Amino acid sequence: MTSTPVFYLSHGGGPWPYMPEAREKYAILTKALKDIPQQLEKRPDAIVMVSAHWEGNNTFLVMGNPNPPMYYDYYNFPEHTYHVQYPAPGSPALAKELVTLIGNAGLPVEIDNQRGFDHGAFVPLEVMYPKADIPVVQLSIETHFDPALHLALGQALAPLRKQNILILGSGLSYHNLREIRTIGAEPSAQFDAWLQDVLVKGPVSERFEKLKQWEAAPAARRAHPREDHLLPLMVAVGAAENEPGTCVHHEVTAFANITASSFRFG
Repeated sequence: MTSTPVFYLSHGGGPWPYMPEAREKYAILTKALKDIPQQLEKRPDAIVMVSAHWEGNNTFLVMGNPNPPMYYDYYNFPEHTYHVQYPAPGSPALAKELVTLIGNAGLPVEIDNQRGFDHGAFVPLEVMYPKADIPVVQLSIETHFDPALHLALGQALAPLRKQNILILGSGLSYHNLREIRTIGAEPSAQFDAWLQDVLVKGPVSERFEKLKQWEAAPAARRAHPREDHLLPLMVAVGAAENEPGTCVHHEVTAFANITASSFRFG
């Protein structure tokens, strides 16, 4: 069976798909997200979503709720955005499989039966699969942000790709909120160029080691003062195994002047 591709998505800011005044600003990202289902051989049977907006302390957390609620983890947005729904079902069976795969890899993991979809999950999914009819299980990152640990998590998830399960890492290739609307243009471009070299242009054999040393990249800590939005990329690359990377979304005007990209592996 063909392996389903893996994606790392730069998901944008806040609940933008639900805000008509924001949609024009996100036209490039919208087009890219809508195209992803067309890049797959068939509709996924389920989605595993690794969101930058969920962190486990000393463990990875797996969403176990069969009917995940909504988790509105954003502030100062229009009132109606705190009532939007993305009613995709969960999958307790897939959640248990994730626990088994991650545990068998020697990694810490727990089920969380309360957690709902955060905007790192439901925002891109609303654009990609607006009918919300594909089961989704969300998976956290780990709050100590060890790149090797998250690459290993991705490797543990890799067998799911043979089961027509779509693995998505959702973050942002540049995430410095203090500089994002002011002086972030140059560091975002520098760090993005490094990502393109490592993920698309460079040899796959060097990808893991370079990502483990990501802090040595140009403007790395300017681009990611806190690397929560970068770690889902590590998971995607781990799940990709030795398959090549392709840039599937690239813009230099995100948030007015920021370079941002999304990537497919396989």
